[in-house]
Amino acid sequence: MIKTLMNYIKEYKSASLKSMIYVSIEVIMEVYIPYLMADLVDLGISNGDMNIIFKIGLYMIFCALISLIAGALSGKYAAVAASGFAKNLREAEYENIQNFAFSDIDYFSTGSLITRMTTDVMNIQNAYMNIIRTMVRSPLMLCFALFMAFRINAKLSIIFVFAIVFLGIVLFLVSTRVHPKFKKMFKKIDNLNSSVQENISGIRVVKSFVREEHEKEKFTQASDDVYNLQKAAEKILIFNNPSMQFTVYCCILAISWFGAHLVVSNSMTTGELLSMFTYVNNILMSLMMLSMNIVMITMSISSCERVCEVINFKSTLTSPDNGLKEVKDGSIDFDHVYFNYGQVDEGYVLEDINLHVDSGTTLGILGATGSGKTSFVQLIPRLYDTIKGSVKVGGIDVRNYDLKVLRDNVAMVLQKNVLFTGSINENMRWANENATEEEIQEMCNLAQASEFIDKMPHQYNTHIEQGGSNVSGGQRQRLCIARALLKKPKILILDDSTSAVDTKTDALIRNAFMEKIPDTTRIIISQRVSSIQDADQIIVIDDGKIIAKGCHEQLLNTCEAYRDTYLAQQKGGDFDEQ
Repeated sequence: MIKTLMNYIKEYKSASLKSMIYVSIEVIMEVYIPYLMADLVDLGISNGDMNIIFKIGLYMIFCALISLIAGALSGKYAAVAASGFAKNLREAEYENIQNFAFSDIDYFSTGSLITRMTTDVMNIQNAYMNIIRTMVRSPLMLCFALFMAFRINAKLSIIFVFAIVFLGIVLFLVSTRVHPKFKKMFKKIDNLNSSVQENISGIRVVKSFVREEHEKEKFTQASDDVYNLQKAAEKILIFNNPSMQFTVYCCILAISWFGAHLVVSNSMTTGELLSMFTYVNNILMSLMMLSMNIVMITMSISSCERVCEVINFKSTLTSPDNGLKEVKDGSIDFDHVYFNYGQVDEGYVLEDINLHVDSGTTLGILGATGSGKTSFVQLIPRLYDTIKGSVKVGGIDVRNYDLKVLRDNVAMVLQKNVLFTGSINENMRWANENATEEEIQEMCNLAQASEFIDKMPHQYNTHIEQGGSNVSGGQRQRLCIARALLKKPKILILDDSTSAVDTKTDALIRNAFMEKIPDTTRIIISQRVSSIQDADQIIVIDDGKIIAKGCHEQLLNTCEAYRDTYLAQQKGGDFDEQ
């Protein structure tokens, strides 16, 4: 874990080192001032010597100024180093998340990944700032102050040794017991963030079903879980400050008692006793800061583990070394394919799938909700890997292709259409960042999107809100189809992506595909038989198996499920009734 984190300090090593050097200078000056104060009292004030008072006073002012400047510079470089370190960690997490397979994201959960990139990184940033500043300052102050105290009076300074041992035991007990609490708390924060993310993304559904109270109760439960764990951790942490205060007062009383006897017996001067009181404050304040930082570091250890888990996580789906850089054509073969999301040999989502699709043809897929249609097409661009069997594109197993090359040749319009904040042009260029205005307009014409774009005040420069919330479902679908076409793919997959458009527009889109992209293999998943009846080949999937395949006329004669669906829709029945 430490090795992983150290890799991301990188260019901020210099700032970290400067912060530690400046804080060391700050400490040396602070520790030296009480020593000068003892001479000021014993040599200057006691003897009434103004020259010595003036001289030592100047030295003290000089030391205070140096300490102030060094402290400010230390704080500046600590802030730069900690902020830069946090930036690198966030970037490393985000970069690795981009390589995650869908199953990897499911493993972590969206809420957990958000927590690890925000709350956990912030904890690490704060802990690192304290490590290079306070965790350097406190031990140095402790050591130097102890050295000066022993130099003034070794016997009296033994009091500090007992204080350090006592506080060390308390800190050890507190930190070892509080760490498991924080570890559990961060998991609950994951659940809290997941609840918020799910609620906000599905707020329209929540309001349409009037489930606000249910969502409030769910959030309250998640919030209470975090509260209860944090409260349990704080119940342990509260022993820290009382123990510190108890030690401080005991040390002051002990030094006052024994120091007074030493002054009376002339074994110690008044100035030295005053210095000892200052060193009491320095030593015990150092211990207090040290204890607080140990608690913070204890809390951040859980965050470090969680961040490193994301950074070091190896995706279950990776691009092969020296993967093939060219896809010959859009032909597709499924050879005895078995698949499930749990990676176990039971309960297959897809079972013994065998299919050949010629390049440039159209494949229609019909099946009930949950039958495995989407899982089927997600294997083609290798969003998931098969459990058994192989999926081939262009006659080559998809696992042998370079992932980027394969996915650049397979365009997929999912059931849930996603648009991003920005103009229509900017959204289109997600598929091809070098696409010209003419190419964008051509593909929007092909997807029947230009008819509503041309009516917009700013046309292709119209701003799209996050998720495409300022356009209708049908408009969103057509924009997503146009974006997919801009990739000029060898395989185009439409996963029920024309469900929100009328049948006339649906027919226009399909006819445009036949005329404009005849060499592209087209896969259309639809609940409407009318959307797939002109396909070269149609398959009917039920419970993860292909129960029938053929053209429209053949299936009407041989497949009861297909025929019943067609007849129900011809009579105006529910499209999903199959």
